[in-house]
Amino acid sequence: MPRDDSSDIPADIRTMTFERALEDLEEIVRRLESGEVSLEESIATYTRGTQLKRHCEAKLESAREQVERIELRGGTVTAVPIQPD
Repeated sequence: MPRDDSSDIPADIRTMTFERALEDLEEIVRRLESGEVSLEESIATYTRGTQLKRHCEAKLESAREQVERIELRGGTVTAVPIQPD
């Protein structure tokens, strides 16, 4: 479960859609793997990448929670995926 600590995620990332954040994260991975950036830039880029990753994880968790419902079956509480009509 992703930690709920968005205070250190910049506002520009917090307002991104999942798709945009994932695109940016993929670009960061490409740049870091290419070796095109200096050590200092690599560290800053890596930090931004971890922020994007946490944002994506939070978006996915939120989506998962929205497509589950809680049911009580035989005295047991269970999360059940919502089936589309």
